[in-house]
Amino acid sequence: MIRLRRPATVAALTLTAVATAVVGLAGPASAHVTINPAEGTQGGYGRFAFRVPNESDTASTVKVEVNLPENAPVGSVSTMPVAGWTVAVEKRKVDPPIEVHGSQLTEAVSKLTFTAAPNGGVKPGEFQEFPVSMGPLPQADTMVFKVLQTYSDGNVSRWIEEPTPGAEEPENPAPVLKLAAAAPASPGASAPAAAADDDDDDDGSGAATALGVAGLVAGLGGLALGGLAFARTRREPAAKS
Repeated sequence: MIRLRRPATVAALTLTAVATAVVGLAGPASAHVTINPAEGTQGGYGRFAFRVPNESDTASTVKVEVNLPENAPVGSVSTMPVAGWTVAVEKRKVDPPIEVHGSQLTEAVSKLTFTAAPNGGVKPGEFQEFPVSMGPLPQADTMVFKVLQTYSDGNVSRWIEEPTPGAEEPENPAPVLKLAAAAPASPGASAPAAAADDDDDDDGSGAATALGVAGLVAGLGGLALGGLAFARTRREPAAKS
């Protein structure tokens, strides 16, 4: 019995070791910079956050550079204050201009650089989110944000590889925002209902008006007859006993 158990025990330990190795390899590969949420609507506005995990065991993340795509400019980009960090905004000229609320903008944000305060940053085993508000989002299927992550020891992680349809995720993937087309407006669907409501209102008000006029005429007629009867009684002499 002992001889039969030993191979089973060894096999179980081997499988456990392999599973641990696979998990260990899969962990760091998935810890890259992402944008959340990862979906938006073309022509709309949204609040997004660049989530930056720290993959180093000894150094802190002290600078994050987010490059906005040149082929999909955004008219308005604003940042939310993050405690312990400052942000620098760079712009570039765009041609043709971007229309935002009826105004033509000739510049668009090209880069956001978040820098940690001295002795600060994202420590090992932690992550930090950098919220932004953007819009109107471009008429494109995706927006690819190339990000550089700088550590306190001078190392730089370059999350700049664009995804390829049908292929596996690259080793250093850039954050990707998927954009869906806005749902087309359908004013024709609500027009008949509105027209029907208008017709109903017209019919109801017309009937009410006709009844009101008829009642007024009847009232005036009754008043006139009453006046005539009163006048007649005044003219006739009182009957003698």
